[in-house]
Amino acid sequence: MKFSHNLKISTLLLVVLSAISCTQKEAKVVDNVIIDTLQVFPFKMPIEKPNIPLSASSERMFNYPTPRVQDNELFSQFKYTRLNGFDYNNGDGTISRRDPSRPILVNDTYYVWYTKRHTVVPPIGWNRAAEATDVIPSTDWDLCDIWYATSKDGVTWEEKGVAISRPEKPKSGWRSVATPDILVWKNKYYLYYQAFDEPSGLRGDLCPVSISYADSPNGPWTHGGDKVIPFGKEGEWDHKATHDPQPLVHDGKIYVYYKAAYNKWPDNRSNYAVGHGLAIAEDPLGPYKKHSLNPVMQSGHETTYWPYKGGVATLAIKDGNERETIQYAEDGVNFKMASSVS
Repeated sequence: MKFSHNLKISTLLLVVLSAISCTQKEAKVVDNVIIDTLQVFPFKMPIEKPNIPLSASSERMFNYPTPRVQDNELFSQFKYTRLNGFDYNNGDGTISRRDPSRPILVNDTYYVWYTKRHTVVPPIGWNRAAEATDVIPSTDWDLCDIWYATSKDGVTWEEKGVAISRPEKPKSGWRSVATPDILVWKNKYYLYYQAFDEPSGLRGDLCPVSISYADSPNGPWTHGGDKVIPFGKEGEWDHKATHDPQPLVHDGKIYVYYKAAYNKWPDNRSNYAVGHGLAIAEDPLGPYKKHSLNPVMQSGHETTYWPYKGGVATLAIKDGNERETIQYAEDGVNFKMASSVS
């Protein structure tokens, strides 16, 4: 009996030691740090996701470009600096500049294009659009032209004048031209912008995209086309808008991202959602074909897109569940969050 009892104890010890030995065998070395794959998160940040049970937050760390935010090129804490060289009529609301294009560097000079309004009175509001006249604007982007400015350092600017002016009625954009962005393609410059044919707010913002082009960033600009990105069919998410065109070159083609507000009732503007579509062309003047997965982005408002490491990055601000993030898509279509920004 005593021998049998000792045998049971010895067998139990062997099982325990065997389990400990197996556990130790599963430990591995990653970046000179011993990680027990059945134990806790290591003190030194792993480069790759460790093969241990992780919380949802720890899992997400390794979905970003780098697990440490300080190493992430697509992270920023933005700071604002007041620009020099622009007059605002003592802030009385009669002058505004908004919706700047991306700045481009030509030789040693920066160029930027923007929406400028200079009216006799400030805007009266979108909900009073029916009262707007040829001199009274409804919104900040009503009765506007597209201006441009230059700078040597990006802080002090010299306003150069009008780049795109409102054409005569009834040509597209006779009411206002606004929200420009710039594309450089084969030594030519292309300005994409919105063209209003009625006061903003009268029926929302019904303003398709127009294009003008020039051989120099200083112009002169030649009208290249209207309604180059058509509205969607009735009932589709973008059937009332193609706003804020953002052109860039990806895979040798012209990618234009655009915004549309949807989920809006005629008498209720507070339940809207904002999506971003993508239209692709072989030439800046089109024709453009919309991507089958539109909207390709469901967050952000007047969002900025730019080429990054073979793909496309975007800063999503203001609207959506993923607002205040920078996102990245290797294919320019399927975006994933790269960082949260402030």
